[in-house]
Amino acid sequence: MTVIEDKSADWTGGETLEAFAAAKRFNRWMFEAIKIHCSGKILEIGSGIGNLSVYLLEKAESLTVSDMNKNYCSVLEQRLGHNKHVQGIYQVDLSVIDFEQRYAPLLGKFDTVVALNVIEHIKDDGAAVRNCKKLLNENGRIVILVPAFQWLYNSLDSELKHFRRYTKKTLSMLLTGEGFTINTSRYFNIPGIPGWWISGTLLRRKIISRSQLSVYNSLVPLFRLLDKITSRIAGLSLIMIAEKNKTEYNNAKPEHSIVKQEE
Repeated sequence: MTVIEDKSADWTGGETLEAFAAAKRFNRWMFEAIKIHCSGKILEIGSGIGNLSVYLLEKAESLTVSDMNKNYCSVLEQRLGHNKHVQGIYQVDLSVIDFEQRYAPLLGKFDTVVALNVIEHIKDDGAAVRNCKKLLNENGRIVILVPAFQWLYNSLDSELKHFRRYTKKTLSMLLTGEGFTINTSRYFNIPGIPGWWISGTLLRRKIISRSQLSVYNSLVPLFRLLDKITSRIAGLSLIMIAEKNKTEYNNAKPEHSIVKQEE
């Protein structure tokens, strides 16, 4: 079991990541929802403790992982630092003003940027998407997963430090406004909606219980079938794939260290 030794900076986030680390069926399901769009040199933003990173390695020519939380980066180093296909482990914050200067070695380097459950945590989501774009090469794509539907915003979102939830329209406007062309979009995990609403809106809980998640994880085979029918209509999350539509290639050479963390 993956354990985060220091959760002082983000107790709720750390507990949630540890709980989902055990939900292997759910993690595989999420990965399979995006894997067709993941290829080449991949950068995962907001890797957490690597719950999805281990699956992305199946599709990557090379994988670079990152998180803004230095404690999560330490877990990533322990979990993935030995893997020859992992090119680097970085502490990356999409919201910093001096993004280009701070992360110059990463600019224009990647074929795919994967940001799952990331941009809803950033107040200026436009800047976050803009900075993701700077990390892509000339023909790069971004794979985004965000929480869906603002009417579902509740105590769970607040405790997880979400600023907002999205619809296809609002996320599409955000991406196209920052110079992306939408390739495809779909909702994900409609069976999760009742549990999220009951826990966070009706009961006002602040964290997803491990027992609740364990039961949900056991039912994933059934939920996957339902999701195939409903992915165009609704879901607890929204997935969108977009391609960079402007040539802004930066030839900066990356450092070749396996681990680089920003203090």
